[in-house]
Amino acid sequence: MTGPEERTEYPRPRRSGPGVEPGRGDRRRDPRDGRGGVDRRGGGRPGRHDVVDRPRHAAYEAVAAVHRDDAYANLVLPAILRDAGLYGRDAAFATELTYGTLRALGTLDAILTDAAGRDVDRIDPPVRDALRLGAYQLLHTRVPAHAAVSATVDLVRAVGPGATGFANAVLREVAGRDADAWIDRIAPSMADDPVGHLALAHSHPQWIVRAFSEALGGDLGETTRLLIEDNQPPPVHLCARPGRADPAELADEVGGAPGAFSPYAVYMSGGAPGDLPALAQGRAHVQDEGSQLVAAALTAAPLDGADGRWLDLCAGPGGKTGLLGALAAQRDARVTAVEVAEHRARLVEQATRGLPVSVLHTDGRTVGSDSKLPEEHFDRVLVDAPCTGLGSLRRRPESRWRRQPSDLPPLTRLQRELLTAGLRATRPGGLVAYVTCSPHVVETHVTVTEAARRCGAPVDFVDARPLLPAGMPGLGAGPTVQLWPHRHGTDAMFLAVLRRG
Repeated sequence: MTGPEERTEYPRPRRSGPGVEPGRGDRRRDPRDGRGGVDRRGGGRPGRHDVVDRPRHAAYEAVAAVHRDDAYANLVLPAILRDAGLYGRDAAFATELTYGTLRALGTLDAILTDAAGRDVDRIDPPVRDALRLGAYQLLHTRVPAHAAVSATVDLVRAVGPGATGFANAVLREVAGRDADAWIDRIAPSMADDPVGHLALAHSHPQWIVRAFSEALGGDLGETTRLLIEDNQPPPVHLCARPGRADPAELADEVGGAPGAFSPYAVYMSGGAPGDLPALAQGRAHVQDEGSQLVAAALTAAPLDGADGRWLDLCAGPGGKTGLLGALAAQRDARVTAVEVAEHRARLVEQATRGLPVSVLHTDGRTVGSDSKLPEEHFDRVLVDAPCTGLGSLRRRPESRWRRQPSDLPPLTRLQRELLTAGLRATRPGGLVAYVTCSPHVVETHVTVTEAARRCGAPVDFVDARPLLPAGMPGLGAGPTVQLWPHRHGTDAMFLAVLRRG
């Protein structure tokens, strides 16, 4: 760990624009303007929260946990807010800072590297995370520049004593340009390097920009619209479980609105969905509308013969299984839910309590060797395969910086093995829905084509477009379907429906 003496040696970067003097002001005012701190200077010891407002410190703790502990913001932030006693506008501000900073991380780091005259990797991690939060406020919020600088310097004083002068100078440098001017400075031109430009302008890794562009047929204009939408905070989507909740009534109950496409979807404008009685009572669950659509599509496909044995081969944490179970209850069917991770199997059990669902804690690839997963037994099979999650970057902003191209080979191999197992488990004439929350063509078209080829039995593609609600735009030429945030307001879910011959 870096010692205090080393921390005092941060060089002061050059200034290239009008600076902002970090005025102190009244520390007891609204924390959203940077001056709502709590004075904790009594002990005077380095590392204590000298004058740091609670929303910013909560955001710092969440961002630091993501980078230090590989945590997920959506899991750690609620507990941090609760422990800090933050609610309402303060909680909303801390949430915006956390998620906004994590989304914009790559671009913020490039700007801070330029402003500091050194790579961000050479800055002590606590100071680095504080500077990221400060840069986000300066470039992407309405917080006055002097307040953003002052509050961030106070935060650095608490988490990285000895670096306040360095932080002040870096932030004054960042404040000398607005976001567009910084992109003009650090990004290559669109004409010379469109992928490099889009990556910095919209804060996505270049390999993900390329993957999105390929999935969109090389249309850079539509790729840009996707990247913009990917950076917008997504609304909360609820699934009103069929037979247990009416979507219109649930929308009235939660102060939301019925979804645009899924007959079970309800949009919430905000709030804490975990506190809703409908969730505690098993009448609804949190689920992106796209996930609802692809799960329901499996049950909408026409099927000859028996239709009482359904299989969810990769069930955890249970959202799609919950919807399948509710639909199965209306059709005298039963769902076998398979989950390889024990803790996720328990989540599936909790999510499906009271529904006709049996949970198996086993590996879905054991079809044929496990007596509870016989071959050619099930009528409808859902293979919601593990994937890179590139389709849900709106909801998991840190994932875009964690995932690497090297993740693809082991994942796509697993996807093929699971889909092949799902096809083995399906009776002749039965149906398999292959689903991923990724638009990457290697995880979608390539995986499906390869698994169908290796299955060892005849397999036909079913046109998935008629299985989705009538009037949905932008579903492509078929037979598979790719949903998109910028087209449909959903996660980027992929759906292929296969019939075993």
